[in-house]
This record gives sequence, C-alpha cells and structure tokens, in this order.
Amino acid sequence: MKAFIPLLCLAGLFVTSANAGEIHLFNGKDLTGWSGHPEFWSVQDGAITGKTTKETPTKGNTFLIHKDPVSDFELHLKYRFAEGSTSGNSGVQYRSKVVDPANFVVAGYQADMEVGKTYSGILYEEKGRGILAKRGQKVVIKEGQKPEAIGETDNSDEIQASIKLGEWNDYAIVAKGGHLQHFINGKLTVDVTDETAVGAKTGVLALQLHAGPPMQVHFKDIVLKTE
Repeated sequence: MKAFIPLLCLAGLFVTSANAGEIHLFNGKDLTGWSGHPEFWSVQDGAITGKTTKETPTKGNTFLIHKDPVSDFELHLKYRFAEGSTSGNSGVQYRSKVVDPANFVVAGYQADMEVGKTYSGILYEEKGRGILAKRGQKVVIKEGQKPEAIGETDNSDEIQASIKLGEWNDYAIVAKGGHLQHFINGKLTVDVTDETAVGAKTGVLALQLHAGPPMQVHFKDIVLKTE
C-alpha cells in the first residue's frame, strides 16, 4: 500500500502533513476528483450533497464516483440525511467497478445507510449478490455457498438507536484482503470474511443516491487511510 500513496498525490488528492498515509478525498469546496450527474450532486455548506426532487427524480440508482481505485484501506467520513427527512437511502460503494459510465452507475460492495431502521450499517453488494451481512452480524462467505452468520458484532437495535436522524454520524469502513468491517458512531455493524473469487480486492469508491422518493443526503470529512 505504501507505493499507492504517491499515485494518489499525483492525482491531486489532499494528503495531510501529519500522516503521509491519510488522504482527504473531499476539499470542502467543490467536487474535484469526483464525477456524477450535476443535477443531483453539489457542494453545500462545506458538504457533498446528493439531492433528488419530485421534479428531478433519478430513474435508477446513481453515484458520485471518485476517480482513483482503492484496495486495502480505512475510510472515515461523516454523513447525515436532511433534517425532517421521511425517506432516503444511500451508501458508500467501495472496491466497486463502473458498469455504466454515462449514467454514473457502479457495482460492488456497499456500506448502506438510510432514514429507516433496517439497512444502515449492512454490507450490500450493488448489482451483485445482494445483502451479504445484516446489521449486527459476523459473517463468513465461502466459495459456492450463501453467506453464513457465525456470530454477532453488537445488538442491532442498540446500533440503530445510536444513529442520529438529521444529524451528523460517523461512518468507517475497514477493508483488508477479504476481511470487511463497517462502523457507525464507533459501533461495529458488520464483520465479514469474503473468501470467494468474486469478492473484489480493488475498485473505486462512490457515494450513492437511491432511486425512489425525493431525498437529500450530505457527506463531509472523507478521509482515506492507507498503510
């Protein structure tokens, strides 16, 4: 991973002086380094904002895609849905592949988040195997078999209770080889070991804007840590 850091620097990313392996993927001002439908994505009040309305819906899930790939990493960010939201579903894609560049569509692992009480923290594979781990599960996925829950990371209801609707929440993703972990507000939401050949080891990062009812989601303080 050390050889990966200079490549990111040359790509115009923002490396902190305190830690050469800590890279800020969002400059707080504009969408440099990211690409997506401009009618859906903007920067407002220092945060990346994804928004759909009744007048401007998205026909399918669309994404704001970062231009540089990741493999083994830690990703830390803050997210919130707009205050007063009654609907909304989003997520952070990682180790994903762009499958429809014209419409900014990706496929791959997703760290899910929503306004509701079911999906935040789960591991979902967009345009792939679907739900790989529900919130609170420790899962192993073996070649040719369905995901198997082998334990718990934490109580699902307690994790959900810690998520603040309309306020900023901390989300972290740790990916090392086939070992994948998600954290929301410091709580381990899933712990997955994907032993399959289709389990991606490298790919792009992206932020999701889900098709459906109008919604608004915000992201900031997006920091990538590499070894």
